[in-house]
Amino acid sequence: MSEAMDNIKKWAEDMKEYEPVLWNMLPQIYLYMDQVITYMEGHLKPFEAEDGTKLLTSSMINNYVKDNVLPRPEQKKYSPEHLAILTVICMLKPVLSIPNISYLVNQQMHRFNKGRLYNMFCKTQASALKEVAQRVEQMSERSENEMIRLAVELSMEANARRIAAEKIVNELSSHQEDKKKDDKDTKSP
Repeated sequence: MSEAMDNIKKWAEDMKEYEPVLWNMLPQIYLYMDQVITYMEGHLKPFEAEDGTKLLTSSMINNYVKDNVLPRPEQKKYSPEHLAILTVICMLKPVLSIPNISYLVNQQMHRFNKGRLYNMFCKTQASALKEVAQRVEQMSERSENEMIRLAVELSMEANARRIAAEKIVNELSSHQEDKKKDDKDTKSP
């Protein structure tokens, strides 16, 4: 087996063992920006891009606050809620636009208990990773050509799911905006 196939198999094994940081395991103290960055780098290490691109920077956090995707910190300190939302943003931003992520986060935050919602997100993410890792691991016993075929399949599935998620969010947010506009027009004299 080649070194590449060994590395792929090792990644799959690691992902099958991945356990997300659930709500009750998030730091229960408020953190300053540099502490948030350090914590999130460790927390998101399994999801780092191969090219070393950062998933999160202080500029990104400031922009998320400016764009109302993330609540303002309290006296420059970030709560467990901030860490949970940042985790969701970092997991979803390769798939959805920041406005669509903002819509999803805001819709869910108003409807569910924050801890329960975050845990549900983490469990869904872990389950998806385990399912993909299992497929990769099974294929790693075969040829490199089979692994290339799997990479194409996974890419196409990811694209199809991205398109569906984007369509759902765009339609629902558009419908909600139309409804707000209609309500405003109805109330106007």
